[in-house]
Amino acid sequence: MEFQWLNTFITAAEYGNFRRTAELLYISQPSVTVHIKHLEKELGILLFHRDGKKIKLTEEGTRYLVHAKKLLEVYQVGLEDLNSFTQGYTKKLLLGISPLIADTILPYVLKSYTNQYPEVEISVKIIESVDIEQAVLKEEVDLGLSCLNSSHPNLLCELLSKDRVILVAPHDGRDAESAPPLNEEEVLTTNYLITHNHPGYWDLLCRMVKNQYPGIRMMRVSQVHITKRFIVEGLGVSFLPTSTVRRELLEGRLLEVDCHSIQMPEANTYAVMKYNHSKQSEFLKFISNYRL
Repeated sequence: MEFQWLNTFITAAEYGNFRRTAELLYISQPSVTVHIKHLEKELGILLFHRDGKKIKLTEEGTRYLVHAKKLLEVYQVGLEDLNSFTQGYTKKLLLGISPLIADTILPYVLKSYTNQYPEVEISVKIIESVDIEQAVLKEEVDLGLSCLNSSHPNLLCELLSKDRVILVAPHDGRDAESAPPLNEEEVLTTNYLITHNHPGYWDLLCRMVKNQYPGIRMMRVSQVHITKRFIVEGLGVSFLPTSTVRRELLEGRLLEVDCHSIQMPEANTYAVMKYNHSKQSEFLKFISNYRL
């Protein structure tokens, strides 16, 4: 049996058409027919009912499709592992990282880590913080870097860093040296407050802000990078972790507003894992030298 036959069979079963299967696999339609006939002969069963150009799985074909997918998956995983080994990788580490963390210092950290540990093959999945816990539990990732703490009894959770949250506004065009500082009350009452771009602190913060400024207008925006774009364009202001706006503050595109009447929260970064094996502990020890 050839694995190419299995791939052809699985594709044909999914699309129900030999011509479409040929297009997707970049082979001729007669080759598709030959692959299916060879597989049927090998198995001693009929895999498809033919009705003109349409094909439909037989009962036996439906039953075998489950096994064909498993066989092909094992074959492909084996090839990937062998390819990794020939490239010098002896370890694998699959990370689940929240979009917010992935968008800040993490690229620099990963570059430094791979330079120091070239034998480790890193794979990254971008996962929302609310979903990282389940991804770790299901062992879809070895280690999660999340904005949310986890108290699940089957998981280990370690606080990696604390980030100061600040109120940021668009640059007002005035000279930073001579212009008076932006006023907190004026900034918050004359602009939309863009909220819920971080999963960790907004619910409590919204209550505090509304208590201080009952008439404030709010706008939910789920991503920090979109929030920053909106602020730069003058669409509102927001409370954001310092690490996410450091560049914009240095370049003068955003301004920090001193906030005295509201107790500012912290934006925390957590490591979430099911097992504290050597590859997880090695990575955490390395990134502990960086401020995430």
